[in-house]
Amino acid sequence: MAFDKMELRDIEVWDGNFAAAQALRQAQVDVVAAYPITPSTPIVEGYAKFQADNYIEGEYVMVESEHAAMSACIGAAAAGGRVATATSSQGFALMVETLYQSSGMRLPIVLNVVNRALAAPLNVNGDHSDMYLGRDSGWIQLDSYCPQDAYDLNFIAFKVSEDHDVRLPCMVHQDGFMTSHTAQGVNTLTDDDAYGFVGEYKPMNDMLDFEHPVTHGVQTEEDWHFEHKARQHNDLMTKVLPKVQTAFDDFEKLTGRKYNIVEKYDMEDADVAVICMGTSVETAREVAGEMREKGIKAGVVGIRVIRPFPFFQIQEALAGVKAIATLDRSAPGGTAGMLFNEMAGALFNQAERPLLSGKIYGLGGRDLTKAHLVDLYTELQANVDAGKVTTPLQQFIGVRGPELSFL
Repeated sequence: MAFDKMELRDIEVWDGNFAAAQALRQAQVDVVAAYPITPSTPIVEGYAKFQADNYIEGEYVMVESEHAAMSACIGAAAAGGRVATATSSQGFALMVETLYQSSGMRLPIVLNVVNRALAAPLNVNGDHSDMYLGRDSGWIQLDSYCPQDAYDLNFIAFKVSEDHDVRLPCMVHQDGFMTSHTAQGVNTLTDDDAYGFVGEYKPMNDMLDFEHPVTHGVQTEEDWHFEHKARQHNDLMTKVLPKVQTAFDDFEKLTGRKYNIVEKYDMEDADVAVICMGTSVETAREVAGEMREKGIKAGVVGIRVIRPFPFFQIQEALAGVKAIATLDRSAPGGTAGMLFNEMAGALFNQAERPLLSGKIYGLGGRDLTKAHLVDLYTELQANVDAGKVTTPLQQFIGVRGPELSFL
């Protein structure tokens, strides 16, 4: 039975969840297996509604847990289908075992992660705890700053993940509630243009191709496990980033919307810079402009591709910067934040290293205000003037009670 076409306006008012659901519809995903969880529920709910209304020829499978959801996605992908799902927080944590299965089996599944705090205490609001939990799972990971990004990056995810030179699953992150439930104008693609960009799905190592039998889920032990993981890591670092850049370039030709592996704002002559992800990028950009009016040469670097981590692009983005601060939206639990550590690794062997400090912010949905960022840029300029970091290396922004720091 043929499916119906949906006519979209050039600009629709969508939140990040509905934007992602529309992208799954337009990509004509074959299977979505899901166990809904706040705040990602509307993504899979939207796909199910589209399927029920005959806008999709795919299958929506309700399962008994998030672990089962990704397990079903693994089976469907191994059988040769275009597959996607969505989750958040505790559901993501329950999926973790199967995340390693899907990347190790080289299955191009797309997972929308609507970022939310991990319990305990229980909290349904957004931070990056789940994002950080999955950073070493072998998945490509892209980060959205707004609903437009959540829409566009899903197409990029399918394009890169399904490339036969890559064949790795991909996450598309967006901030819980701040992006997922905030409606903005989203520039749309027609169904034909969207599907044309993603392309017809071409299975590889399809379990149902009985003329070419394959084995999935093998056991390797010490004889081949190391080689398998080393090759997977090498492919991530050497093949994925060029494929992502090519997909970004092709998408710009189609839509006029430009994405970069590392996003740079006011960085041409910046003395101080903030490194961040998600919705904080847009807030930091606004404050950086205001700081420039006050004589502080402020800039912003947004991490668009979280994995593979773009070390060389970051080095280029920060060339000439004198002081930087990383914004980590996850409780580090006895160490420095992930971005702080990654930046230290990227910059340690540079001939000219900027002064580096780290901030923990926004846990459990706590707002990051413009006033916080004004104070941060002012502090960074003080570090430049003093020629050293003048505060503890890692501090918490906006926490009630006494000031807290680590390192």
